[in-house]
Amino acid sequence: MMTLDHLVAGYGGKGVTPTLCGVVEQGSMTAIVGANGCGKSTLLKTLAGFLPTVSGIQMWHKSRPTIGWLAQRHALQSDFPITVRDVVSMGCWPRTSLFSGLGHSARRRVASALERVGLLALAGATIDRLSGGQFQRMLFARVLVQEAPLVMLDEPFTGIDESTSQLLMEVMVDMHQQGQTVLAVLHDSERVTRYFPQTLHLDADIAYWGTTAGTV
Repeated sequence: MMTLDHLVAGYGGKGVTPTLCGVVEQGSMTAIVGANGCGKSTLLKTLAGFLPTVSGIQMWHKSRPTIGWLAQRHALQSDFPITVRDVVSMGCWPRTSLFSGLGHSARRRVASALERVGLLALAGATIDRLSGGQFQRMLFARVLVQEAPLVMLDEPFTGIDESTSQLLMEVMVDMHQQGQTVLAVLHDSERVTRYFPQTLHLDADIAYWGTTAGTV
């Protein structure tokens, strides 16, 4: 799906990550781990196209795919007067005209995603009523609706309860089993070892990239 050739990610032309060489294979599931400040989130934002590379090359094997993106929880506004259903429906926009509204198939996908994350009963609630865990479930539902070939998640389990974390981990596994490529920044080494076949471990001056058993 994507090759990194001596890629360095950072801000303002200053590198934060070590030099990265490797391949993100189609249908793979990779955890990005490492100490705080090593550039995990910066790398993910660079791969998603939100930041330019500092040096090196990022090459897509075909065309750049649609990316299902989930940002860190603190980067998102939660008091906007919009319903849970409306937020999840945004995942349909790449395929649906903003002015034509959602068709039956899209509405069915939205309802299915809400049910998968346990929020169907709150579909009509405004998002300011949600707990932190419910808010994260809603964002996962939006990613589910997208059905994007590549899914990138930046610290998806931070600040939420364990039962929600486990449910959302199962959703990520479902995505992988359905053929979607998954990249996630994580801190929980036990969860990484249990669920992620591949790991990219960022250190101060070197990256370890390969099967999880050999890197964590």
